[in-house]
Amino acid sequence: MTEEEKIEYLEFAKKLSKEAGKIMLEYFNKDNDYNYKSDRTIVTEVDKKINTLIIDEIRKKYPTHAIDGEEEKYGKSKYTWICDPIDGTAMYARKIPVSVFSLALAEDGIPKIGVVYDPFMDNLYSAAIGMGAYQNNTPIHVNNYKMEDKESLLLVDMWPTAEYNLYPTLEILGKKCYTISIGSIIRAGTSLAKGDFTLALFPGTKDKNCDIAALKVIIEEAGGKVTNLFGKEQRYDQPIHGAILSNGLVHEEIVQLLKEKLENNN
Repeated sequence: MTEEEKIEYLEFAKKLSKEAGKIMLEYFNKDNDYNYKSDRTIVTEVDKKINTLIIDEIRKKYPTHAIDGEEEKYGKSKYTWICDPIDGTAMYARKIPVSVFSLALAEDGIPKIGVVYDPFMDNLYSAAIGMGAYQNNTPIHVNNYKMEDKESLLLVDMWPTAEYNLYPTLEILGKKCYTISIGSIIRAGTSLAKGDFTLALFPGTKDKNCDIAALKVIIEEAGGKVTNLFGKEQRYDQPIHGAILSNGLVHEEIVQLLKEKLENNN
């Protein structure tokens, strides 16, 4: 992927993110139909509307590219657009404004372009590999805190059907730093990229590549690190093995802790 192509794809992704954000805002205060998927997470009609918009626009602009949306997929290609139309749908359905839109472009499974749009605060997070990470037009960077530092903040996303059990790990990490969950791993990931969080843990597998793909680019271009829960790199055009998202400084410490706890408790 050339520099010119990166810029073109990134601008296209930014444009789509703003269009998706308009739909999110339009329907936010309305009574939106929703139901529960097999993993007990919520999907709304707005998720589907945005997903359809993304597929239609990408098919028109890049007809040879594939699309992996959390609610719908299309085609197979070296280039795959990976979309989470609304991350934090449970919050969105409850009128809690923390949800975001996410879109990434992967080449052979490796994300090269990533955008996340928070329409409630009008914040656009973006990155292209080798070109830095930005909040709107301002460069962003991860923090340099250790887990024990008083400023450190840990986010963990968990749900009843998650394949990996992170609770034993939290018993240890919860004694080192303040731990929260805000209802959107992608929103939390953007906060990590700009230094607010030190670490985020995510146990998602099937279809959850859509949650992490854009963050892989944004966080690493901001100086952090993103791997699976075992410290390995992974493709993002297929199911993943969870994710560690960190400032990089604490990453190996967390990998070793998770290896021990996951082997003993899963």
